[in-house]
Amino acid sequence: QRLKAAVHYTVGCLCQELADERGVQFSKQTIAAISEVTFRQSGTQCLRGYFLILCRHAKRSTVTTEDVKLLARRSNSLLKYITQKSEELASSNMEQKEKKKRKSSAPKGRRTSEEQEAAVIESEDSNMA
Repeated sequence: QRLKAAVHYTVGCLCQELADERGVQFSKQTIAAISEVTFRQSGTQCLRGYFLILCRHAKRSTVTTEDVKLLARRSNSLLKYITQKSEELASSNMEQKEKKKRKSSAPKGRRTSEEQEAAVIESEDSNMA
């Protein structure tokens, strides 16, 4: 469903670009029809075959985001969207790894260094009073 929606969005953007360049209008039904044809023509079998060829050529068994970008390179708006989402996911994954790393590095049942510093400062303040 999300892939189909992305295809519909991209087709809509391309139709809008053409409309601006050539002064033509596209109805919503026309955009939907073009999207449906595009989605069916690209089809999962075609994509699957394309990705298999890429992976074999690169001597890999995993499809990467670079493979997807390579497929989308003909559509600037689709390539831009995929690149943006890829960067967002990478950033999110890095943040999650950092959080897990911080949690696992802090010993259980013991204070973190920040908590220890706060406790030392607090005890020094109470000793001065």
